[in-house]
Amino acid sequence: MTATISSLGSQVVDWRREIHRHPELGFQEKRTSALVERELRGAGIETSRVAGTGVVGVLRGSRPGKTIALRADMDALPLDERSGEPFSSEVPGVMHACGHDAHTAMLLGAAVSLAAECDRLAGTLKFFFQPAEEGPGGAKPMIEAGVMRAPQVDAVAMIHVSPAYEAGVVALRSGPMTASCDDFDLEIQGRGGHGAYPHAGVDTIPIAAEIVGALQRIASREIDPLASVVVSIGTIQGGYRRNITADTTLLTGTIRCLDESVRTKIPERIERIAAGICRAHRASYKFALDPGYPSVYNDSALVADIERIARATPQVPAVVAIPAPTMGAEDFAYFAREAPGCYIRLGVGRPGHSDEPMLHSPEFKLDEAALPSGVALLRALAHHLA
Repeated sequence: MTATISSLGSQVVDWRREIHRHPELGFQEKRTSALVERELRGAGIETSRVAGTGVVGVLRGSRPGKTIALRADMDALPLDERSGEPFSSEVPGVMHACGHDAHTAMLLGAAVSLAAECDRLAGTLKFFFQPAEEGPGGAKPMIEAGVMRAPQVDAVAMIHVSPAYEAGVVALRSGPMTASCDDFDLEIQGRGGHGAYPHAGVDTIPIAAEIVGALQRIASREIDPLASVVVSIGTIQGGYRRNITADTTLLTGTIRCLDESVRTKIPERIERIAAGICRAHRASYKFALDPGYPSVYNDSALVADIERIARATPQVPAVVAIPAPTMGAEDFAYFAREAPGCYIRLGVGRPGHSDEPMLHSPEFKLDEAALPSGVALLRALAHHLA
């Protein structure tokens, strides 16, 4: 295995840099999908297109066994890159700031190398190259297209890079791993007028400000302190010029929860607060909820198996426990609802950098020395989970 990974290492780096130079947003990953298809087919892996730009590779072992799915996301973020890397994005306003370029390259490397080892593989391997994880979400349409069936997937795993850990370190936890994510629009409707005569109108800007403050008390005063929840207002848009009272103000925000029973209660609380404050100030409102990804839940038995496999993989320098879930969101959650799932973190922190730019930063960088560790772990999962 070591020789295989060593000889493939430079190719994985090349793939990663090629994808990084040409980032594509969700459901626009045409160039990336074409690269993935070309390499999979060249290795003799059967491929199919799903969800527009999604690619599925299927590799059948020589012996009966389980069906294991390994997933990588392919899309980038709408950011202007400021990393300073010599292979920085050549696409204005688009950057691989979340490591999806590395995810794709590592899974591609694992798949291509495993294709030469069918005689030593059991069961069936499915390689999911998913579009649009950053939005609007590619996992759900892939599942609706049948990727978890025929044959039915018995377990599904993914790797996500993290600069919080040293390069190559694998981090795991059982149970809740990421939060659910629901977005909302809240439009406050009043009556415009002259700023010199505020009594003649209904100014929605101070009403919106009052609502913003009140919404923060959902987490602090209405939810059990041990049940994590975040209600964040991301944008406020209202008004025309300094001497006109705003007849409408739009608030947009996000709701993050770890517990589904808490998640279902938050929209009603937002509406109740908005309705009360608007009624007190002679205004009205419109509320629109855009349900998003559920929480990722890592299956404890699968995590235990992956921990054992990771500790036995020479290219993995250490395996550590993740102390708590994150309030970030991941549409891998949909795959993990269809079969036992595991979201794995792989350290990509650079030596000597104690304050690394985090994911989604325009300055994000990763240590490519971690890529062989990721490939090795994916290969080991393919050999030992089935």
